[in-house]
Formats: sequence, C-alpha cells, structure tokens
Amino acid sequence: MSRYLILLPAPEAEWADLPSEEHDKGHRSHVQFQQDLVAGGHELLVAGPLESSDRATSMRPGADGQALVTDGPFSETAEQVVGFYLVDSGDEADLRAACQRFATRGEHIEFRRMAE
Repeated sequence: MSRYLILLPAPEAEWADLPSEEHDKGHRSHVQFQQDLVAGGHELLVAGPLESSDRATSMRPGADGQALVTDGPFSETAEQVVGFYLVDSGDEADLRAACQRFATRGEHIEFRRMAE
C-alpha cells in the first residue's frame, strides 16, 4: 500500500463568482470521486476543503535566523490549493484512472505519491 496526496488547485476568485449550479456540479463531482475510490478499494484517509488563501500564514527562514511570518499564501499565483484528498491504495493504476475520470468532469488535480 502506498499513500497519495491529491491536491486540488483552483482560482479562488473565480470560484466565488460561479453560479450555484456550478457549485452543485462540483459537489456532485466530488461525491462521484469518493464513490469511485470506494469502488476501487482505495482508502480515503482524510479529505477536505481549505480556508481561503488570504487566511493562510507563511513561515520562512529569515536572515536573522528567526522565522519570517507573513499573512497570505506561500506563493503569489492565480491558482491556490483549495482542497486535498489523502488516499491509501495498493492499485496506483486504478487510482490514477479514478483521478482522470474526476478531471474529465472539470476538476484540476495534482496527483502525488508520497515518498517512502
């Protein structure tokens, strides 16, 4: 068994402006993905949305040896990680296939196997 982190990057500002029908479509897509995980024998360890990136706190090493703490996301990009899935699976090919089906429904996914 290996663990996989499935990151969900998205443009936060655009998401807030979408009509409720698009939010409902996204919710149905996530429900289907979770059903696909169960059907494929993958164990969903934890999943969830993240608070808005404007509520993030970034911490970096400072020049004085102390932590430099700033409000906001680590990087200034159009897309931020808005959610994630942590999955335990013994069948990477099937898990990738489930992720590809998820992506065809309009989801942007970054699929990462955790280092052992």
